[in-house]
Amino acid sequence: MTPDLSLARRDGLPDALRVLTRELPRSGWEAHPNFDGLVRFWMQRHMMFRDLLDKLQGGQRALLAGEVEGRAQARETQRYAGFLLNQLHGHHQIEDMHYFPALTGLDPRLEEGFALLDADHHALDGHIHDMAETTNRFLQSVGGADERETAGRLETALDGFNGFLTRHLDDEEDLVVPVILKFAPNL
Repeated sequence: MTPDLSLARRDGLPDALRVLTRELPRSGWEAHPNFDGLVRFWMQRHMMFRDLLDKLQGGQRALLAGEVEGRAQARETQRYAGFLLNQLHGHHQIEDMHYFPALTGLDPRLEEGFALLDADHHALDGHIHDMAETTNRFLQSVGGADERETAGRLETALDGFNGFLTRHLDDEEDLVVPVILKFAPNL
């Protein structure tokens, strides 16, 4: 029976797709001579996504705990969520159109992994859309009777989104970074 490798179900890359990660483990990436440039920039983008999501989650928790006022949190939510979702969408487009096609053929053992990441991007498109709708419902409710309820829904949605995004980013890094480190001169 083939395991379900969908973004919602998997808990990491299967061993068959971790061949280069075993050769080039995460702990040695930054010391590798091919880490600077593209890899460093790409990893910084991923860290930015994680940081923005942390800010959004922390803000919603603070609002629900009564530590911040709704309108102030709405301004922060609008700014961070809009930036996060737009940047994620653009980042995935660049990966799908430029990076992944260039990387796919470098190690045929990993072709299934790039198909998996492409499927992740399609799944994340739906999650990005849902997150935008949930965020907008919260923003529209600020100052109204249902502000607290929609803030709670947004917090729940952010927790779920964090799970999907973290799984995707971790797996993408474990697949892509070793390929770039190993084959950078051929790119």
